[in-house]
Amino acid sequence: MDETTFDECYRATVRRLVQYAYAMCGDAEVAQDLAHEAYLRAWQRRRRLAGYEDLEAWLRLVVTRLSADRWRRLAVHRRTLARLRPPPPAPPPSDDTVLLVRALREIPARQRQAVVLHYLVGLSVADVATEIGTSAGTVKSWLARGRAALGAHLGGPAYAGKEHGDA
Repeated sequence: MDETTFDECYRATVRRLVQYAYAMCGDAEVAQDLAHEAYLRAWQRRRRLAGYEDLEAWLRLVVTRLSADRWRRLAVHRRTLARLRPPPPAPPPSDDTVLLVRALREIPARQRQAVVLHYLVGLSVADVATEIGTSAGTVKSWLARGRAALGAHLGGPAYAGKEHGDA
């Protein structure tokens, strides 16, 4: 089949094929894509299809198969989404958490990092020092200053008296 014959076939069948595709999938935009894909496949096989008596029937068969593939993919997608439900919403932070986070924002970054790693994450002083890349003595100093600063921001000595041993 030459280019002229293919163009004539396209012009004669495109409207019916898109209507057929729309009836198969129920979405006008997808129908145009399905018809386009069918014509693309026909163009790629035009030499073999030259002997077909009813090229339009072949195009409808391609659209039918593409539409069925699309429905299968959508079903798989829906099943996957159903399994991957988002986790339930987290409860709002407590008032104490909000106050602590606000106070943490007010202290220097290195002190904040040391305090969070040691007291909230639960790393030892040695592990904090390794992660930050500094000495244990420096971490102890940051912890002491960070606790004092937090105590001042929180309105009391609550953190100032805590031990900063290796626990």
